[in-house]
Amino acid sequence: MPDPESGGPAANATGATNVKGRRLVTTGTKYEFQFGYSRAVRHGNVVRVSGTAGLDENGQVVADDVAAQLRRSIEIVSQALEELGSELSDVIMTRIYLADLRDAEAVAVVHGDAFRDIRPATTIVKTEFVDPKILVEIEAEAIGGGAEGKL
Repeated sequence: MPDPESGGPAANATGATNVKGRRLVTTGTKYEFQFGYSRAVRHGNVVRVSGTAGLDENGQVVADDVAAQLRRSIEIVSQALEELGSELSDVIMTRIYLADLRDAEAVAVVHGDAFRDIRPATTIVKTEFVDPKILVEIEAEAIGGGAEGKL
């Protein structure tokens, strides 16, 4: 569990299993603690990654550029998937949340770089974020082992 004072990660906060037998990943952000959610959850071979902003290790937005924020978001998503025994190639759905739809083209380039060969189903939604510095978030759903069903 993250340190509620700093919003930073606490020791051994990642990869925990909760009472339902789900495997959880936390990055220790203040939002995960405040809202009571996990960065990612694995139940069976299904992995879901929460809406993920491009934040650094201190919980600060990495840049004021939407492309840089999305690249960082995808890095965090990829790390969470790996901690739960999955990878980007297992992703079957992404949802991209944008503060400004005029950024859709820049976001499409970054998403395409990461997912062009994987080609998950994808939705783009215009939204307003808790932190106005956040320009984009991405969430993902994956099936561990892909179409072959290997785990």
